[in-house]
Amino acid sequence: TRILFAVVALFILIQFIPASRTNPPAEIEIKAPAEVQAILERSCYDCHSNNTTWPFYSYIAPVSWLVAKDVMEGRRHVNFTTWNQYDADRLADIFDDLYDEIDEGEMPLWFYVPLHPKSKLSETDKNILKDWAVQAAADINLDENAEIGSEIEDEHDD
Repeated sequence: TRILFAVVALFILIQFIPASRTNPPAEIEIKAPAEVQAILERSCYDCHSNNTTWPFYSYIAPVSWLVAKDVMEGRRHVNFTTWNQYDADRLADIFDDLYDEIDEGEMPLWFYVPLHPKSKLSETDKNILKDWAVQAAADINLDENAEIGSEIEDEHDD
């Protein structure tokens, strides 16, 4: 009974060690087609935005620490609500990673989906996101090439 008491006491005490559950203000959210935006919000935003919905278990230590860590890591990798902070090279990398992670079934994370069944991506969802990633990456390359072209023209005008 002493061991049980110690375990219960420890569990109660660790509840006073808070996890960092924050939702900073969104800056500029990604502008995506409505169909893509709906999928991103349903399947990606909890970990990859400042609009996280913190479930009940994110308030119970030690699980709360793991959830907070995963969200912070997800936001660090890509945050759809701080889209204005990324330059063209970073955006191209994001779209490349997004395509690969979806194609390989790595996102959403395997342990997230059972607790959030609506986040599961259907084959249609996957194809929509992959097509969008390819098109968005191509648009970035076109914009970069246009900028490079105008810089070359400016040099020739001098």
